[in-house]
Amino acid sequence: MIPTEMKVLMNHIYELHKGVRQMVLFTCNKKYVPLAVERLESQGIPYLIQPAGQQNQNVYFGRRECLAAIQLIITRPLNQLTPEEDFILGAMLGYDICAQCERYCKRKRHGQCNGDCDCGKNCTNRN
Repeated sequence: MIPTEMKVLMNHIYELHKGVRQMVLFTCNKKYVPLAVERLESQGIPYLIQPAGQQNQNVYFGRRECLAAIQLIITRPLNQLTPEEDFILGAMLGYDICAQCERYCKRKRHGQCNGDCDCGKNCTNRN
């Protein structure tokens, strides 16, 4: 039986090959990293591994240009990123840009959103 983590990895690889994503962040238990690396290397996919707590690792993979930027931007645990670094990472991973803008504003304003953005999600100033 294939572990759920490996099914997720295979789906990410599929999306990468189809052009849905340019870069992926796959977080998994350390015990799955050798399997993930084997799969990525067998398909010639560049990757970068960084620690993510005691039991997990972050496996970034995709375009070399993206991974080069990740090496420069992500130099500490993800929960310690600045709002700007967090925004850049989310954008690079293809997350919803309006959600990233709202997240950035909230983090920058320490959880208080002035509602200055309007991305069709009714995020206008409600004050």
